[in-house]
Amino acid sequence: MVLKGISPVISPDLLKILAEMGHGDEIVLADAHFPSHSICPPNIPVIRADGITVSALLAGIAPLFELDTYGVVPVIMMEVVPGDTADASVEGDFRAALQYESGPVERLERFAFYERARKAFAVVATGETRKYGNVILKKGVIPIP
Repeated sequence: MVLKGISPVISPDLLKILAEMGHGDEIVLADAHFPSHSICPPNIPVIRADGITVSALLAGIAPLFELDTYGVVPVIMMEVVPGDTADASVEGDFRAALQYESGPVERLERFAFYERARKAFAVVATGETRKYGNVILKKGVIPIP
């Protein structure tokens, strides 16, 4: 799909999902390690974005998607499991791609993150290979000028 102003990393299926989401709905951008298909109930669509990093998707989604500002933290990431290591650049890359440099980011324990994902509007299974490269975005309301 090639449309003016829409990044080529945004597939037609993903564009449809983003358009169908309402205020407060959540979308998961999951890394390649995330059990996207096995944890999601049948009513939660899993969109494939193989070979595309979460950062690239965030950069493509950012111009199309308003983050929620109604007393919630609209960006949620998976907390590093105690004793494990993570790439320290992941959060900074995600913030830069979203143009969300100073906003709060909530961290959820691994299994709490899975539970939250089970209730999401959709899950996007990406090609992100960095551990803990998962993020949930909560959709907001587009401000009316």
